[in-house]
Amino acid sequence: GVISMLRRLIEDGKPDYFGVVFDAPGKTFRDDWYPLYKANRTAMPDDLGRQIVPLHELIAAHGWPLLMVEGVEADDVIGTLVRKAEAVGVDSVISTGDKDLAQLVSPRVTLVNTMSNEVLDENGVIEKFGVRADQVLDLLTLTGDSVDNVPGVPKVGPKTAAKWIAEHGSLQGVIAAAPGIGGVVGENLRATLAWLPEGRRLLTIRTDCELPVELSHLVARPADADKLKELYERFEFKSWVKDLGASAPRAASPADTQTERIPATEAVTPPSAQAVTTRRYALIVDEDSFEKMLAEVEQATLVSFSATASAIDPMRARIVGLSFATESGSAYYVPLAHAYAGVPPQLPIEHVLSRLKPWFENAHAKKLGQNVKFDQHVLANHGIALAGVAHDTLLQSYVLESHRLHDMDSLAWRHLDWKTIAYAEVAGKGANQIAFEQVALDRATEYSAEDADVTLQLHGILQPRVGADAKLDFVYSRIEMPTREVLFRMEREGILIDGALLAAQSRELGERIMALEQKAFQEAGQPFNLASPKQLGDVLFNKMQLPVVKKTSTGQPSTDEDVLQQLAADYPLPKLLLEHRALSKLKSTYTDKLPQMVDARTGRVHTCFGQATAVTGRLASTDPNLQNIPVRTAEGRRIREAFIAPPDHVLVSADYSQIELRIMAHLSADASLVEAFSTGADIHRATAAEIFGVPIDQVTADQRRYIKAVNFGLIYGMSAFGLAAQLSIERSAAQQFIDRYFARYPGVAAYMQRTRELARSQGFVETVFGRRLWLPDINAGGGPRRQAAERAAINAPMQGTAADLIKLAMIAVREWLDAQRLQTKLVLQVHDELVLEVPAGELERVREQLPGLMSGVARLDVPLVVDTGCGPNWEKAH
Repeated sequence: GVISMLRRLIEDGKPDYFGVVFDAPGKTFRDDWYPLYKANRTAMPDDLGRQIVPLHELIAAHGWPLLMVEGVEADDVIGTLVRKAEAVGVDSVISTGDKDLAQLVSPRVTLVNTMSNEVLDENGVIEKFGVRADQVLDLLTLTGDSVDNVPGVPKVGPKTAAKWIAEHGSLQGVIAAAPGIGGVVGENLRATLAWLPEGRRLLTIRTDCELPVELSHLVARPADADKLKELYERFEFKSWVKDLGASAPRAASPADTQTERIPATEAVTPPSAQAVTTRRYALIVDEDSFEKMLAEVEQATLVSFSATASAIDPMRARIVGLSFATESGSAYYVPLAHAYAGVPPQLPIEHVLSRLKPWFENAHAKKLGQNVKFDQHVLANHGIALAGVAHDTLLQSYVLESHRLHDMDSLAWRHLDWKTIAYAEVAGKGANQIAFEQVALDRATEYSAEDADVTLQLHGILQPRVGADAKLDFVYSRIEMPTREVLFRMEREGILIDGALLAAQSRELGERIMALEQKAFQEAGQPFNLASPKQLGDVLFNKMQLPVVKKTSTGQPSTDEDVLQQLAADYPLPKLLLEHRALSKLKSTYTDKLPQMVDARTGRVHTCFGQATAVTGRLASTDPNLQNIPVRTAEGRRIREAFIAPPDHVLVSADYSQIELRIMAHLSADASLVEAFSTGADIHRATAAEIFGVPIDQVTADQRRYIKAVNFGLIYGMSAFGLAAQLSIERSAAQQFIDRYFARYPGVAAYMQRTRELARSQGFVETVFGRRLWLPDINAGGGPRRQAAERAAINAPMQGTAADLIKLAMIAVREWLDAQRLQTKLVLQVHDELVLEVPAGELERVREQLPGLMSGVARLDVPLVVDTGCGPNWEKAH
């Protein structure tokens, strides 16, 4: 776990200087100040203690500097280093989960918790602690630190401490105001006044320690690949052993990791910018230059291009400029719509687009981009039908590393060591941000031409890696790239909605919400703000004395949905609150908002499908999100009634039946499961008959319900505890269900164990088609993170394979519709379902062909079954 986090810090941060700091054995100066310092800490567990020496070996073999300073705590070493760096203009990142180090945050010092990915800059500290970074020490002094056995003011938590500091400015201000602070906490404060200066001294991170190194020593040294290989093999870091075959890990360390042997030197000067290949970026504003560029573009075998746009809404964005690159380090920018005082003359946009249109629409002219789907929309807004898209670096990265960030800036930093120009650097941010049309042409050229150049260079790195693996190449070239085109067309089509019906539903929901609010007031015996957790907690747990189910991180009784669900079983007010929340969300998210999102030109709603979002390969729908409309409630289903077909058309819904269970049967190869699906049996009833040992026609409704929960629960790695909560039965009874299930379906149990082991061994699992589903936490030290990763390891191949299947189905359906020259349109994809808008005259043909098209995209050990329905609206089509 530690080595994994350190590797990630090096790879993502690419630091110029880097140090790994451990506490040295023995006492420190704080033990001399206060003999009870850390006195309540238990001894380090043997299993943990045995890992320290191997950790030091691994750190040294990687070439990372290891710092342990006798008599000084690691925190003080870190504090001294970051202040030294700050003094010479070097930014620092402290990787820690220790809240005490928040006192070090400054404009040049940031904290990152690699366990949770939480990043704390100055604003982040304020949001987390309620005080500024320079006030964190005062807050810690008031609350104390139980981990280090440093007392604070009894009964004073972070909220009270933050409130006092906000009112009085500092610890000294709080001390001065102590006589006037009332209540028990005020008495406790006054009783603790004599201790507080000593507590503050103990909690202060020193920044002036004598260290045996200077910052200049914390520089790169090559890793010892032979030693790493030996250590990786010894500790069974199998996936990293494979990595060594490709390239050694990037190093960042001093010449000698034994810090006490490193001599002191003068303070370091800030590092110079990393040398990069010479870049030749040309601004095209005259006809001769444009024609020369166009000739080069037309003759190139592959061209990277990017459309700089006026907006982020793909349906409304207009071209501001175009950039092109045909070789690394060289690119062109053609400004077309910059408008500001003194802007130099630009080529007429109509002329440039008319000259470029034949190339853009030529399917044989191979093109490359980063998130080409957006550029395709922008071009379409100008009447250009883009063709010949050969590659997309967004999708290449997604196929290679679905768990990482795929934006161009992150990719350039990760793969090219290239710090790209941020949009805010050219256009500003916040209230001072200007439109790109107002950016000066020279600066716009640097920014836009860089896009095309970086994309071309990224392609040169990513595509060989994708192409070298047959399975990844299939996912990229046969699934993701064709899906990109289908999604573009679906987004372009949009879907028709009935605004009047939604308005009527909004009025009705509003009336019901108000009625529920009044009922809640009656139950509580007083009015209160139902949206305020503080007021709600006061009503539920102080006034009504309902049992506290769990507490928040600040120690307050929680009022989240899980808590209300549990309380709703016995008390009426939580039940009313849940219904109020559900209806309020439907109203604000859908019935009020959807009519406002209708495109005035098309009269339709156009969602955006995120193709590189979910690690499992699933698509995401945004602006608006049409995949999360709740369908288990009557109110949610009514919203689907507002998605309608135009006159003389119907909507057709086609979805895979029990797809993930079928994939489970295929992956596990369990004979009984495969047989049940192959014979067309009701899988839940057939499984219940197996588990309860009764004839299939004697399975009761409750028995089928229990087994359905087990079937789906196991797909998501549900434990006996979770199953018991879902079925409202004893945990022991839930465990019996699971045990019986595995006894009857041993292939499933074997698959789950096999998958966990494979995930731990290689760090990822795969779908049937070879999509890699990475699990960064699968070898975490233990606890919730690793358990969640193990559950994901079991579920991801099923959910990922289902995602692959629906994408292949979309491609197959779209190709058939095009080949037959039908007017039917794919308009929505929601998990395992496709929604089509079908002219009445094509309905019979489409319904007849859809099941075969969708079930025929892959051959599994069990049949794929597709259910279809049709109607005037989405709900009726189910």
